[in-house]
Amino acid sequence: MRKLVLAFLVVLGSTAVMAQSKVGHVNSQKLLDTLPSRKAAIEKLKEFEMSGIKELQEMEADFNTALAKYEQNRANMSPVIQKIEEEKLMKKNQAIQEREQSLNQEMQIYSQELNKPILDRVQKSVELVAERKKLNYVIDESVTLYFKGGTDITQEVLVELLRMDAESMK
Repeated sequence: MRKLVLAFLVVLGSTAVMAQSKVGHVNSQKLLDTLPSRKAAIEKLKEFEMSGIKELQEMEADFNTALAKYEQNRANMSPVIQKIEEEKLMKKNQAIQEREQSLNQEMQIYSQELNKPILDRVQKSVELVAERKKLNYVIDESVTLYFKGGTDITQEVLVELLRMDAESMK
């Protein structure tokens, strides 16, 4: 009997806590897609990527030229010279692969550098609106499988976020 009463009190208590919790939701993808600073960051990242692609294409063109020259002259080369030229080609090919990996890492680091202040502003905007509306939880719609109810604060967060974004771009 005591266990039954205790279980009833626990269920009743948790229901009261749940009733006091206020939940809001926001569409973070909509927020990010609207920000001018995010669009600028995407453009900077594309420019950086295009620069890297151009660099790799130049390295590959140099490799292909050296390979064509090697193939053209291979018949007239001594075995020692052939081996030296093949090692040079292997080093060039390896340098291309290493640079590609390096560029991918640099791209990730640059992306994080560009996105961190933007994501910080999103977080701060959500916190401000959540405090104003006295919400205990704010859930991101874009990663939630199901939600019903709660308060959609996307527009209010967007207003706050655009204000912060404009200040940061001054």
